[in-house]
Amino acid sequence: MGAIEQEYIEKHAGSARLYERAGKVLPSGVTHDSRFMRPFPLYARRAAGSRKWDVDGNEHVDYVVGHGALLLGHSFPGVTEAAMAQLPLGTHYGASQEKEVEWAEEVVRLVPSAEVVRFTSSGTEATLMALRLARTYSGKPAILKFDRHFHGWHDYVAASSKYGGVAPAGVPQGTLESVVIAPVALDAVREVLDRRDDVGAIIVEAAGASSGTLPVPRGFLRELRALTTERGIVMIMDEVVTGFRWAPGGVQELEGVTPDLTTLAKVLAGGLPGGAVAGKREVMEHLQFPPPGSKAEKVGHPGTFNANPLSAAAGVACLREIADGEHQKRASAHAAQLRAGMNGVLCELGVPGVVYGQSSEFRILLTGTVPEAADYDPRNLSWDLLAAGNPSERSRLLHLAMASRGVHLFGDGGMASSVHTDEDLAVALEAWRGSIVALRDEAVL
Repeated sequence: MGAIEQEYIEKHAGSARLYERAGKVLPSGVTHDSRFMRPFPLYARRAAGSRKWDVDGNEHVDYVVGHGALLLGHSFPGVTEAAMAQLPLGTHYGASQEKEVEWAEEVVRLVPSAEVVRFTSSGTEATLMALRLARTYSGKPAILKFDRHFHGWHDYVAASSKYGGVAPAGVPQGTLESVVIAPVALDAVREVLDRRDDVGAIIVEAAGASSGTLPVPRGFLRELRALTTERGIVMIMDEVVTGFRWAPGGVQELEGVTPDLTTLAKVLAGGLPGGAVAGKREVMEHLQFPPPGSKAEKVGHPGTFNANPLSAAAGVACLREIADGEHQKRASAHAAQLRAGMNGVLCELGVPGVVYGQSSEFRILLTGTVPEAADYDPRNLSWDLLAAGNPSERSRLLHLAMASRGVHLFGDGGMASSVHTDEDLAVALEAWRGSIVALRDEAVL
């Protein structure tokens, strides 16, 4: 055992005890794959603003921010007050209610493609329903997705080169036959469409693969929109991560691209569970109940917790708060300062690597040559380069080292909120410097 892991164990004895209990009742002791970590994950007790405290009382600057859901940070007063006001009034009426209408109105107001909205309980449910709507509207069974683009965990979006050409566990081969995986290149998309006439929908992560880890080329979304329009194919833009975070109207607002359908979650519900599909009325109308005697096809969509009053109340408060774009600007400015500071530390210490990102996110890559900031283009990255730069053991030890120094990361990086401060920045950069030195001392850099 190295010094980094030993320090983590010593500082987080309470988390270790909880993980031992969790292992008896939860597979691998976790409830989300990304929370799994050896020797054990961090267990939080409370959170406020940009910070959270673990069960051992350690304070952490939080760059997980609810897996990206908390643009406003933890327990933002306006959102918390709205949820608290709703709580004694009921959390599930089993009936329609005014807040769901207000919530939909806010989505329509902010998201360019949203003519009408249908709520779900998560982003995975949203992409599942969007694909079903697209198939029904187009009358074609196949979908095209891009390699490594993440759209949740249901069967139709699980396929990826990350599985080495083997079907993901538990996904029938028959299901995968209706899914075409393509690289992010317009020529490749055209080749697929020329070869197959059964593709009814194309789904794309708005920021690029795995929440922007590999950004899409500049102009690609506009070109894809033109191609799908030309070929009569439904374009689905997955804005589960980027929606309301990149801008009030998401990436589509910034890029001037209006897809047929948009999937949303995370910021949408202000930190509570909630997702949605929004889009053109002519596609979404397949959710409507047809008049008596009509043979129109309806896409069924139940969902016990769709637009539940608590999520709706928090969602309305959140979307009204972030509508002017100021929170997005503050979060993005903090992330830009953080990226610059982290790159400065790498250059100062002579450690090959780069910290890059879009909007309010940051991604860590510890490999290659120390880049000139003006020349480095993350769109030149590849999965092979990322795998070489962020092998699992190096990534694991970086997480442990940063956590021991009071900073909680998400994946190989993290996201900022609008309430992260200059003090948080100083803590994060000090933790980064100490962690890089520790990694170098253990010869994993």
